[in-house]
Amino acid sequence: TRSLTITSDDQSMFEKAQGEKVTLPCTFQLSEEDEGPLDIEWVLIPADNQKREQIIIMYAVDRIYNHYYAAMTGRMQFTNLDPKSGDGSLDILNLKAADTGTYQCKVKKAPGVQSKKIQLTVLVKPARTKCSIEGSQEIGKDVTLKCVSQEGSPLLSYDWRRVSGTQDLPATSVLNKNTGELLLKNASREYSGTYNCVASNRVGTDECSVELNVTPPVNTAGIIAGAIIGTLLGLSVLCFLIFCCCKKHREKKYEKEVHHDIREDVPPPKSRSSTARSYIGSNRSSLGSMSPSNMEGYTKTPYSQVPSEDFERAPPQNPAFAPSKVAAPNLSRMGAVPVMIPAQSKDGSIV
Repeated sequence: TRSLTITSDDQSMFEKAQGEKVTLPCTFQLSEEDEGPLDIEWVLIPADNQKREQIIIMYAVDRIYNHYYAAMTGRMQFTNLDPKSGDGSLDILNLKAADTGTYQCKVKKAPGVQSKKIQLTVLVKPARTKCSIEGSQEIGKDVTLKCVSQEGSPLLSYDWRRVSGTQDLPATSVLNKNTGELLLKNASREYSGTYNCVASNRVGTDECSVELNVTPPVNTAGIIAGAIIGTLLGLSVLCFLIFCCCKKHREKKYEKEVHHDIREDVPPPKSRSSTARSYIGSNRSSLGSMSPSNMEGYTKTPYSQVPSEDFERAPPQNPAFAPSKVAAPNLSRMGAVPVMIPAQSKDGSIV
């Protein structure tokens, strides 16, 4: 007797890249004894045995039901539009990493029942790979070239190659394929050039490049000395500016104080006429007490030196008297009693 059998090949593991399409095979052959209704069912077996199987798609009573699993809505379908013809294979489109799991195909036609499990692994290609340089790019120093992919399913493998010059890695280089680090020991000027990193896994590759430029050591002592000198010069200029500002402020403050004192404390200057009048008044008292004995010294002072417009030099009344060249002041105008000034003649007598 014959019974229902699944005729698809024995391949039970599939590896696909994210975004691709996969066909999970499930072909079968019915027997004459199978007379019940045909049911074809695909389920997802969870990794956790405590969870129940999730129905993905089902064919029953000549109808297709594909609304059971929302995560694959619009991305799954039977390969054959008429599964009862013996082909219950499943197509999954635009694969995602979350689609990884164990799928089971179940074919039922009473009294026959057959099933088959298939392991699907969705891998992510390496993507957004970045290259960088760590360490000082100076002659005699150790330099590390790093390569890291932001996306990609393990196990990722990294490989470095030189794309300029001799295209061979330096003899002192050490490569770690798992971490993507390339160590260049005791770097020399010949190590300069362009290096390329290729990240790969079972479903794809991605790459990046970096430029290495090995230079002589930098004169750090000169840089430090220049920085110190520049700082001192900057501080000196700053101090000079502060000093100038303070000095200017003090000068302005002093000018304001002096101007204020002059306006408040100093009386206005006296006129010329008042000065002359005070001079005349002071001489009036001295004229009243004059005697013939002291008049000689008084007459020696010329009145022309008195700073007043009220005095005029009178012409001599008697030219014969040579010693008396200056006429006596108009004492009546000065408010004093006139005094006769004795004079001496040629023969020695007093006149």
